[in-house]
Amino acid sequence: MKLKINILAPIIILAVFLFSCNNDSTNLRKKITGKAGEMVVVISKNAWEGSPGEAVRATLSQPQIALPQEEPLFDVIDVPHEAFKDIFKSTRNIVQTNISQNVETEGVTFTDDVWAYPQATVQIKAKTSDRFVELFNENKDKILSYFLAAERERVTMNYKKTYEKSVFNILNKDFGVTMHVPPGFRVMEQKKDFLWVQYDSPEIFQGIVIYTYPFVSDSAFTVNYQLPIRDSLLKANVPGPSDGSYMSTETRVDQIFNVTKHNGNYAAEMRGLWRVANDFMGGPYIALSELDMENQRVINAFGFVYAPSKDKRNLLRQVEAMIYSLKLNNQKENDTLNKQSDFEVNIEG
Repeated sequence: MKLKINILAPIIILAVFLFSCNNDSTNLRKKITGKAGEMVVVISKNAWEGSPGEAVRATLSQPQIALPQEEPLFDVIDVPHEAFKDIFKSTRNIVQTNISQNVETEGVTFTDDVWAYPQATVQIKAKTSDRFVELFNENKDKILSYFLAAERERVTMNYKKTYEKSVFNILNKDFGVTMHVPPGFRVMEQKKDFLWVQYDSPEIFQGIVIYTYPFVSDSAFTVNYQLPIRDSLLKANVPGPSDGSYMSTETRVDQIFNVTKHNGNYAAEMRGLWRVANDFMGGPYIALSELDMENQRVINAFGFVYAPSKDKRNLLRQVEAMIYSLKLNNQKENDTLNKQSDFEVNIEG
């Protein structure tokens, strides 16, 4: 198998933007509109050009981390209050501002599905521009997390409805986990405790590598521990397009590493760039490592994108949604062990 685009593979449309619901009430709602990553900010022209707009742009339009070319977290469109009509009200992500001395209660409110489904909206009310900036900056992390989670959940919802059953079944049977990837993903390499699946089109590919190793200490949740293991497996199992080439981590840039929890289990997320040694391919990646305490193992999902001359933010977010759909079949047993354990993760890499 070669790490390259298979131009003979069928082109599968990954339905990221259209959603339906599982019950009658949500089926009757208007569906969200616009592309993934789009956001409308309802704000006056003066406020947009002043300090409130600067604060909003600094957070919502900041560069997405760990991409080879700069892309914003969100594609922000400012809309004056008087122009906020039906055409904008079905947008997937909306920030509504109200800066006026007439505001009775200042604050930040998060509301789902106000005009469409599945929609994320934030309302920010303040008496003055200075107070708006203060409120926004106090809550900017929550605002970002809210919108990013909404973007991921929309993709995840779609993949749960229609997914590649062959990949799902292999992971369920041989790895004791489930994961939803869209139809069109195919197995590129399968060995004991190792699986590489990939979707190809003439212009892009998206891949996921799943592998496990024993959990021996909390050092398993550090960059210095994880990186050599991953690169060793990639070198052995994911060849590049030319003789002697293979996939590896781009170590000339720092990895972005964060210890967290996933489904209640200790986990770590790593982001950065990958490259093909002895060749010229590369792109962004996101990796999730999760502790299966009952089986004393760490299960890893490494997702990557290759899309030369194309924007990669949304393609990577699709892969992110796939790997974050990972669930342990023995989660109930792990829940019990997690409650009993006083295990603490050493976050120093």
